[in-house]
Amino acid sequence: MWFDAAIEVIPAVDVLGDEAVRLQRGDYDDVVERADDPAELAARWVLAGAGRVHLVDLDGARSGRVRPELVRAVAERIAPTPLQASGGIRALADAHALLDAGADRVVVGTAAWPDPTAWLELGEAVVLAIDVLDGELRTGGWTAGAGLSLAEAAARAPGARALVTAIDRDGTLAGPDLGLVAQAAEAGLRVLAAGGIRTPGDVDALAEAGAEAAVVGRALLYSPATSRRTKTR
Repeated sequence: MWFDAAIEVIPAVDVLGDEAVRLQRGDYDDVVERADDPAELAARWVLAGAGRVHLVDLDGARSGRVRPELVRAVAERIAPTPLQASGGIRALADAHALLDAGADRVVVGTAAWPDPTAWLELGEAVVLAIDVLDGELRTGGWTAGAGLSLAEAAARAPGARALVTAIDRDGTLAGPDLGLVAQAAEAGLRVLAAGGIRTPGDVDALAEAGAEAAVVGRALLYSPATSRRTKTR
């Protein structure tokens, strides 16, 4: 069972427009799965046993604008289960708007680099997004290089909680990048791992690599233990 794994499994609900979707390697033109209303999908994960939900506003990630109304709708639907929200956060005011809307943690990517110092003042309410492709951090909805390696990013945010995503595995069900996760954990980050996760066994392997949690998207949509299979494009 997914939610009985060695570490916490956090289901991801990715939203494009008003619809829950899954993209292939972050490509907005490559929707490989479509699911329910985002709030309803989040509620199903909670009923299946999830202790937290990860919400990704894909429109926000692309436009740089947050949608507190989306966060509020999902947070109210799954309360009291905590919600981790991401997408479009470019300023501390954006982060506070999503926290005020009901998120208990926010994930900051583009705005956190190259200097995450200001964001770390949010303490346990912030997760830094470290999205890696070919050894380099990517920002701007994965469209731009940040000019930093994983090791350099970790050195700038010692001990931070980080959502570490292997971009080339995202949405592929190709298996996680255990080496990337181990590198991040060894650098002192508290790792939430994402990208390529396909089975509960992958989650156990991520635990052994040093992750404290796994953020799982597409694989859950295929699991009879948590959901019916959704309609593909």
